[in-house]
Amino acid sequence: MKSKGLKGGFTLVEIMIVVAVIAVLAALAVPGFLRARKRSQATRVKNDLRLIDNAIDLYAIEKNKSSGSPVGVTDWSVYVKKGTALYNTGSDILGNAYGLQTIDRLPSVPAATYNALSDVAGPGFFAPYLTPGAAPSATPCTQGQCGGDNN
Repeated sequence: MKSKGLKGGFTLVEIMIVVAVIAVLAALAVPGFLRARKRSQATRVKNDLRLIDNAIDLYAIEKNKSSGSPVGVTDWSVYVKKGTALYNTGSDILGNAYGLQTIDRLPSVPAATYNALSDVAGPGFFAPYLTPGAAPSATPCTQGQCGGDNN
């Protein structure tokens, strides 16, 4: 004769509690991941601007260009690493073009890029590459906002 022992398993209530705990943890973690992603995009834009600035300087020296001369994307992109997104497109990570630059002027953050990333990287983060007039009229980010140190 077979014994009628209890079957092992989880009750519906136990499974629902585990799912609820996982949902709460995911709700807490996802905004942090999204913020970190935007912050890394802002860092990429700032690094691209540094590369563009150096590329323009190299172009000006090699081609003997004077201060204030315009420099097109095809001119400065020759001086960045081949095969990179910056070399191939002349645009930032969000697809906004860096466009025409000027010798002896710092390249600037495209306005659309600044607007998209300003919640995690304020004017202090993008300095000295911030486009004049791109910053919102509100006060700049303070400690604890815009990702912390703003550097």
